[in-house]
Amino acid sequence: MDFSLTEDHVALQDAVRRFCDGEYPAHRRGDAQSRELAASRRRGLAELGVTGLAIGEQHGGSGYGAVETMLVAQELGRALGGAGWLASGLPAAALIGAAGSAAQQDRWLAPAASGDKLLAFAVGEAESRYDVARIAVAAVETGDGWRIDGTKTIVFDAADADAFVVAVRTSGQRGDRHGLSLFVVDAQAAGLHLRTFETIDAREAAHVSFDQVAVGRQDLLGKVGEAYELIEAALDRANAALVAESVGALEALLDHTAEHLRTRTQFGAPLAKFQALQHRIADMLIALEQSKSMACAAAMAVDGADAEQRRRFVSAAKAYVGDACRAAGEWGIQLHGGMGMTEECRAGHYAKRMFAINQTYGDASWHLQRFTELRAAREAA
Repeated sequence: MDFSLTEDHVALQDAVRRFCDGEYPAHRRGDAQSRELAASRRRGLAELGVTGLAIGEQHGGSGYGAVETMLVAQELGRALGGAGWLASGLPAAALIGAAGSAAQQDRWLAPAASGDKLLAFAVGEAESRYDVARIAVAAVETGDGWRIDGTKTIVFDAADADAFVVAVRTSGQRGDRHGLSLFVVDAQAAGLHLRTFETIDAREAAHVSFDQVAVGRQDLLGKVGEAYELIEAALDRANAALVAESVGALEALLDHTAEHLRTRTQFGAPLAKFQALQHRIADMLIALEQSKSMACAAAMAVDGADAEQRRRFVSAAKAYVGDACRAAGEWGIQLHGGMGMTEECRAGHYAKRMFAINQTYGDASWHLQRFTELRAAREAA
């Protein structure tokens, strides 16, 4: 694999970093944002091309791949910014782009790329524990369409969404890979209810209930009962971006922590002089460099044609980076001392964002299990 960056890659990364430096002041990164401020920042990201990063040029997007997405995600991770860009621009938009009809793509992708519309991806359920095959929210066929009943959990940006891409079961039993389908559901549909809450990293999510929500046949994405592979590929692309975002957050946390140790004194000497603390910084640096390599490998695999390799590389990256960032986040707080527990200190905000990423679309233990099963199956074959 060639991990070298082109001039266009560097220019994109620099542009996003400049935007983040202006929009996300260092002393306010990680703070909750008002809806007005979030909308303003989303418009700025849209002008920069971030909201349409993975949307095709024919629909007003940039048409970039996973490597460019990785670079953007790293910069947003450094600034603890970009809330709303990932769920809308990656899994939701990718699924419409991959399986949607021409009419569906025209209706949703161009507004999503321009930032005029926000999409949300409703896939998780209380008893599925990240396993797409365990989806149980049902869509029952009616005379002129379908009726959806059930509850989706932890749907990011649901309160601001204009539409939901919803993964449902149209046939089979919980655990079956066959029988899953996708629908685009308007956020104003009758019978759709939200229970919003704030996540650990000061972002918004909601549990979304569907109470006999009627959808037409024109709202179906792709073929009935054949959405499993599409959903899995979209989640792998999103997880590769989340790994890159964790890398950016870890790099910023390391910079903050190293600067604190250089300037804070004890017994007449900077904390950076103490060997035990130097060892912890070295551990964080090693974790960062290894996480960068894993993020690169995941991005390259997502853009590759080998689906089995994509699954293995993404799960390996999510498992390693999830555990590494949890340990580094805890040490970042510890090395700041008592002030590391305060809201004013940025260390806690970076740690909480990395903890939240670990729990999104599969935590480290789930992805480790997935990687182990894939490797065992590969060796057996």
